[in-house]
Amino acid sequence: MGILQIFTLLGALGMFLYGMNLMSSGLQKAAGDRLRGLLSAMTSNPFKGVLTGLGITTVIQSSSATTVMVVSFVNAGLLTLAQAIGVIMGANIGTTVTAWLVSWLGFKADISILAVPLMLLGFLFSNSKKNQRQNIGELIVGFCLLFLGLSFMKESVPDLNETPQVLEFVKAWAGHGFGSVIIFLVFGTVLTLVLQSSSATMAITLIMLSMGWIPFNMACAMVLGENIGTTITANIAASVGNTQAKRAAMSHTIFNVFGVIWALIFFGPFLGLVGRIIELFGLPNPATEGFAVNGPDSPAATSALYGLSMLHTLFNTINTLILIWFTKLIEKAVVWLIKTPRNQEQEVFRLKYISAGPLATPELAVEQAFDEIIHFAEISRNGLGYARDAIKEKASDKFEELRSKLVKYEEISDRIEYEIAAFLNAVSAGDISRETSMKIKAMYKIIGELESLGDSGETISRILSRRNIHKKEFDQETVKRLEDMAAAIDHAYGAMITNLNAAHKGELENVANAYNAEDRINNLRDYLRDAEIEAIESERKNYQTSVYYMDIISELEKMGDFIINISQNLEKVFIKR
Repeated sequence: MGILQIFTLLGALGMFLYGMNLMSSGLQKAAGDRLRGLLSAMTSNPFKGVLTGLGITTVIQSSSATTVMVVSFVNAGLLTLAQAIGVIMGANIGTTVTAWLVSWLGFKADISILAVPLMLLGFLFSNSKKNQRQNIGELIVGFCLLFLGLSFMKESVPDLNETPQVLEFVKAWAGHGFGSVIIFLVFGTVLTLVLQSSSATMAITLIMLSMGWIPFNMACAMVLGENIGTTITANIAASVGNTQAKRAAMSHTIFNVFGVIWALIFFGPFLGLVGRIIELFGLPNPATEGFAVNGPDSPAATSALYGLSMLHTLFNTINTLILIWFTKLIEKAVVWLIKTPRNQEQEVFRLKYISAGPLATPELAVEQAFDEIIHFAEISRNGLGYARDAIKEKASDKFEELRSKLVKYEEISDRIEYEIAAFLNAVSAGDISRETSMKIKAMYKIIGELESLGDSGETISRILSRRNIHKKEFDQETVKRLEDMAAAIDHAYGAMITNLNAAHKGELENVANAYNAEDRINNLRDYLRDAEIEAIESERKNYQTSVYYMDIISELEKMGDFIINISQNLEKVFIKR
């Protein structure tokens, strides 16, 4: 095997991987928020989660993309750990479609003949001014590159019959009985870890099998190893996430490792089952002793390719059918394995009431959404607590920890607003009364204000960061005044949440408490500003430090405006006149 052939093989592998990533990216962009909406809505129980994960992964052709999406949702608190486990199980089944596509189109049909002409169509679409057409163009180009890469890989692989020394070397590794199964399992795991794509490793395994490099049972062992290796992607994504995200990724590892253990225990019977299924298609049994592939275009090669794809599908399907009944046990196991750090408080940032999607009755669905809005308001109030702590904190490491939490709260607010809005959109599409329509409009405005409150908390953290960069500090008097202002905002929060609960129960009579809180905030703002200007004029305060102080006062006052806006929206719609 010459140097040029080696580089051609590596280049073909790179083309395959790039094509796979491009196709997956194009599909995700084309589907857009519909996939993410489906993921968050259709996970009310493990069975729905499995179907959701299967469907999304089948569409985007990447279990890694699905699991990474799941991990990010868990990190944001929009999926529970139990919901995530179900989706991950389904994603493992969905990814097996790739093996069937490669076996059928890549080996039995020369799709590469059509790939080059299709590249022209992909190029034309990708240069369109419309985003959707660009995404479709990206999908087509990725599809073409994937199968062109596969075709080049097949052509670049040397014929081992012409190099008996290499053939004997490969056979030697495959001649150690069950020990060889373990060796090839480890090889499949390591190869997937390196390539970061189980689909690419599966394609390589299929090529090795069709060329007669390795026997059928060793190829099956490689596939089992690939299922372990593919879990690393989700774990990498979770490494920068919270504890729940790490647990979701670990559940993926437990799922696949458990599957590999039972598959190894029943390795012989499992392969026998696969072989008998393949015989039903009128093909030779690839699991029989003495079975050998004698050419990439032979019936034996077809039988081996279909057998390997069938094993991949059966493995993940059987594993899911077993473990779906033990979702709670898996959840307990990952909680035990990945414990919450002592310095990390247990915080729950997830939708509590509308994760199952809109109800059939719009009026009841609106009640669900209102429950979620109250929950959103409580989460937002917790964010104010971190802003107050950040104002008082002098230690740089503790301040950075608080700042990161405020950034996280801002991201959570964005996501929760989106999820509630998407839910309300679905409700609005139904047959609703005029009264319900008015409530929904008010609720849109309320979640917008709550999201703005999250932005304000993050803005305060940025102001404080600038202050720290310029090595300015607030004296005790300044901190006390900021604390007074923040306390007034917290009081307004309390009035707002009281009004939200009263409106939800149909007991809201007035929002005088909100107006009183707003007056208190405005009066305090005026007093603090006047006092600070006087201090600057008398040169008792540093001007630059005062700028940071006044910016925070302004941001806190904005929060008061957002809060009163919520009560005013309640006043317009929910008070019976």
